[in-house]
Amino acid sequence: MHTPVIVLLADGLRADTLRHALDDGALPAMAALRAEGSLAEVTSTFPTVTGPAYVPFLLGRFPGSVGIPGLRWFDRSRTAAGFPAHARSYVGWQMNAVNRDLDRAAPTIFELAPGSAGALSMITRGLQREGQLATLNLRSSLRATRTHFSGDIAEWLVADRETSMKVIERSRRGNTPFIFAAFMGVDKLSHAQGQNAATVAAALRIIDDTVGALREPGQARGNVRVWVASDHGHSPVTQHDDLHQLTAMMGYRVLAHPWLLQRRAQLAVMVSGNAMAHLYLDLRDRERRFWPALATRWQALADSLLARDSVDLMLVPLAADRCAVWSRSRGRAVVVSHPSGISYSTEEGDPLGLGGNLHHLDRAAAWDATRASDYPDSLVQIAVLAHGSRCGDLVLSATRGWDFRQRYEPIPHASSHGALHRDHMSVPLLLDGRPVRRPRRTTDVLASALVSLGISRPRELDGESFL
Repeated sequence: MHTPVIVLLADGLRADTLRHALDDGALPAMAALRAEGSLAEVTSTFPTVTGPAYVPFLLGRFPGSVGIPGLRWFDRSRTAAGFPAHARSYVGWQMNAVNRDLDRAAPTIFELAPGSAGALSMITRGLQREGQLATLNLRSSLRATRTHFSGDIAEWLVADRETSMKVIERSRRGNTPFIFAAFMGVDKLSHAQGQNAATVAAALRIIDDTVGALREPGQARGNVRVWVASDHGHSPVTQHDDLHQLTAMMGYRVLAHPWLLQRRAQLAVMVSGNAMAHLYLDLRDRERRFWPALATRWQALADSLLARDSVDLMLVPLAADRCAVWSRSRGRAVVVSHPSGISYSTEEGDPLGLGGNLHHLDRAAAWDATRASDYPDSLVQIAVLAHGSRCGDLVLSATRGWDFRQRYEPIPHASSHGALHRDHMSVPLLLDGRPVRRPRRTTDVLASALVSLGISRPRELDGESFL
């Protein structure tokens, strides 16, 4: 028997935040869901940012492997992003470009399960008009933009309530194989006030009310699975090291959003979340070059950035299958992808805190080896992102308490995300049943939904079913 699936995405919800709210009795419907099923702590994807972190749920893939290296990126090849300046940002008018930028060979759940529905998903390829419950069209985008730039945080709760009503209504109609609904309130309110704010708790109660309504007995909708998940976490920010301003003060001509009309730009700074950033060097080159060929000209910049308190990790792609990991205080290592698995070779210290060298791990073993560290699933995430042709020449992950963008943010960020550390990478997965295999990653959600729907698994998928 095929069973429909509803995924409610609490955008920006940290795993421990949900667990504490459940234990405190603040979310009765989700507490009942946990009692009947299970609550797992799984890993998101790097960068941990809205948009790219939706890719695992809707394609079952890591975003870097299907052409989405971050919320903002620079198109060296000049084949995807044109005006302005071959730079892409999924914040604002280029948001819908994500559907074009995704690898066409990687199908979305909306293409695999016709008749599905989505609410406030940045990824809509294959989503039919009648399945668009709450779309990011011109009207809603203008509303979201107004809300974002005005700092009217209460409006996000209104938007979440509207999403809730549309999801409940669609579920009661039946005949919808898969529903994906993004609730933005937790993320937006966390940015403004921190994840422990009362408004964040109010946003969680809206999701709890939705779960309760979806699981009411007697609904003419048949059996359905209800899962609650998140795409990334959050952590407090007290200091901002604006990379655009910083590199410009170093004397470089910098391409960065929102000001992209920089003549003869030397480097591009593309921030996501805002606790990670891609830096693209030698922008006139249309072919990707790796660090050994870039070091002579750019080593001084790399050293200057790594010396800053804001930079926790610097990832330096050395080849398509090899990436250096540098830390200011914990030394250096190299992550290598082999046909037989992933290896971690320390050179000076242990920047990821994994206890030493690791060799030829498959993805399950790599997850297990990093699960208890401050960088869960870091080996797989580094290997996949660095391998992608759209990855930056230097990739920065911020230190706790810091992020990389301050100017042009409409409200000061009290909390941020995007980095590789635990607070951003570990997210909850609340299931209405007990899994037969331990869920590890958000990519497992799509793989499991396909099993529930009786749909054949695509040839390439980064997740494994827990059903």
